[in-house]
Amino acid sequence: MINRVIAYIDGFNLYFGLREKGWRRFYWLNVQLLAQNLLKFNQELVMTKYFTARVIGSPDKGKRQSTFIEALETLSNLEIFYGKYQLNPRECPHCGFKDQVPNEKMTDVNIAVEMFSDAAKDKFDTALLLSADSDLAPLVRAIKNTFAQKRIVIAFPPKRESVELSNIAHACLRIGRANFARSLFPNKVKKADGFILQRPPTWK
Repeated sequence: MINRVIAYIDGFNLYFGLREKGWRRFYWLNVQLLAQNLLKFNQELVMTKYFTARVIGSPDKGKRQSTFIEALETLSNLEIFYGKYQLNPRECPHCGFKDQVPNEKMTDVNIAVEMFSDAAKDKFDTALLLSADSDLAPLVRAIKNTFAQKRIVIAFPPKRESVELSNIAHACLRIGRANFARSLFPNKVKKADGFILQRPPTWK
């Protein structure tokens, strides 16, 4: 029997893990293909849900992100969910220097709403969660307690791990370099209207 899988991808958790690892070349990532490459032989990826927020405060970063999101939008059976990206004030306690720190909001809530709703509607047999955000632990517990037949597998991004998620998930794994390397978009991606999206030069 085929085991239906929905992948839930915490975009910023994944991005910052790649950045800390120094794997900039993997930013141009086909997240749906990545999820597909993590499946077992009897599993079928029925939907990929990608959670992110629009970058603010940096036109260059915003442009690269928009290009990437447009590439994701060429994929079938993929949905994108947006949280908020806000700048929070910060002051150095030693010198008094003031600046703003970017902070992404709502992703964990959006993931929780989607995953619990999908479980209730029997849309998956296994949820593949790409995140190491321990704030998602209550969600995992709630689904395990409410839908005993559902499985939750955690896939940790590079440089990211959660002992709490590891302890409560049915299984967990760390995404290695080889899976990223074989899950990239081609350098040029063609949209439905014929427009060609090109991989940002700094992502090579």
